[in-house]
Amino acid sequence: MIMNKNTFLELLSRREFKTIQKILDAMNAFDIASLLSELDDRELAVAFRLIPKSKAADVFSEMSNSMQAYLVEIFTEKELKDLLNDLYMDDTVDLLEDLPANLVTRILDIIPSKDRILINQLLNYPEDSAGSIMTTEYVALREDNTVAEAMAHIKRTGIHKETIYTCYVLDNRKLIGIVSAKDLMTMDDDMKISNLMETEIISVTTHTDQEETAALFSKYNLLAIPVLDLQGYMVGIVTVDDAIDVMVDETTEDMEKMNALAPNEETYFETSVFQHAKNRVGWLLFLMLSATLTQTIIAHYEDAFAAIPLLVSFIPMLTDTGGNCGSQSSTLVIRGLALQEIRFRDFFKVVFKEFRVAIVVGITLSLTNAVYIMFRYHDPMIALVIALSLVATILISKMIGCMLPLLANKIHVDPAIMAAPLITTIVDTCSIMIYFQIATHLFHLA
Repeated sequence: MIMNKNTFLELLSRREFKTIQKILDAMNAFDIASLLSELDDRELAVAFRLIPKSKAADVFSEMSNSMQAYLVEIFTEKELKDLLNDLYMDDTVDLLEDLPANLVTRILDIIPSKDRILINQLLNYPEDSAGSIMTTEYVALREDNTVAEAMAHIKRTGIHKETIYTCYVLDNRKLIGIVSAKDLMTMDDDMKISNLMETEIISVTTHTDQEETAALFSKYNLLAIPVLDLQGYMVGIVTVDDAIDVMVDETTEDMEKMNALAPNEETYFETSVFQHAKNRVGWLLFLMLSATLTQTIIAHYEDAFAAIPLLVSFIPMLTDTGGNCGSQSSTLVIRGLALQEIRFRDFFKVVFKEFRVAIVVGITLSLTNAVYIMFRYHDPMIALVIALSLVATILISKMIGCMLPLLANKIHVDPAIMAAPLITTIVDTCSIMIYFQIATHLFHLA
C-alpha cells in the first residue's frame, strides 16, 4: 500500500500511529520522502519520527535540502546522533555541504572525532571530483584470505558498508584486485582470494572529474568503482547510485545551459521568483542585444526590398529553418562529446558528415519550398531565390552547429553553452545576410 497525504492526515487525526508505521515500513524510501515533501513542518516532524529506525536514514538521504535542514534543527541530540550513526559517510558529507553553518557546527559536535577527521578530508576534495562523492565504507580483503574467511568478514562488517557486491583486495592499502560477492558465494570455502580475484581494475583518482567517473559506470556496467589517492592508495569507492545522481545533475545543468538558463541546484518550487528571473535574464539580454545585428541588416536593405515586398514574408521561415538545423547538429555533437563518442580529433570527420547531411536536407527542403511557391505565387524567380537561400542557410547552420561545440570543448568551455539560443542568434544573422545578397543579385536590386 502506498500512503498519500490525505490518508496520512486521516490516520494521524485518529492517532493510529501503529497503522502509519506499518504502512511506512512497507513503502520504498523514495516514496516516503515524496510523501513527506507534501506535508507542512509540524506534520513532517511527526511523520519522520514514525518511520521505522531501520529505514529512517535512507528516507532522510532522499529528502530535499530544506527538509533535511528543518529536521536537523528540531531534532534532539539523541535523535540526531542515531540518524548520523545510520547515515553512510558520503550522505553525511552531502548533508554538511548544503546545511547552514550553525547546523553544520551542531552536527560536527556530535560526530566522533575519528569520523570528523575523515569528513573534513572528504569536504576538502575539489568540488565535482570523484573524491567529493565517494564513500569510505567498503569491504576490504587480503589476498591470503580464504573464501570462508572473506564471507565471515562480510557478515561481521557488511551491515556498516554501503555495498558488499564488490569487495576490494588490498596489500598495505594498495589495491591489487577485486572480487564479487557472487564469486565468493559460489566458490569452495578453502579457495584463496588470490586465486579468485580479478587484477584488471577500472579505477579513478580523488581528483578525477565526477562526470568522467559517472561515464565509466555506463561504459563498463559497474556497480562501484574504487577511488585512489594521488599516491595510489585506496581511499574509497563511488557507488552506482551516486553515479546516477551525478548523471542527472550534469544532464540537468547541460539542459539549462542549452536553453539559456543559469544552472540552479534548487528545485523549481524551492527557487524564488527573483532567482528564476536572475537565472534567465542575463542570457536573454545578451541574445536580445545580439539580435539587434539582424535588425540592422534588415534595415540596411529596407529600400531595396520595398520593390518586392513578398520577399520579406519568407524571412521567418528562413531564420527558423536555419536555427532548427543548427540546433539539431549542436545537440547531436554535444551528446556525442558527453558520451565520448566524439572527440576533437574527429573535427573534420564531423564537419564532412554534417556537410553531406546539409546537402541532402537542403535540397529536400528547397525543392519542397519551390513547389509550394510555384503553386501559390507562380513566380519562378522567387522560388529560385528561396531555394538557393535555403540550401546556403542550412549548409552554414549545420557547419556552425557542429563546429562551435567542438571548438568550445577544445578550449575547455562547456559545449552546452554553444547550443540552441546562441547558435540560433548567429545563424539568424548569417541567413539574413545570405538571403539578401542572393535576392539583390538575382533581382538586380540596388
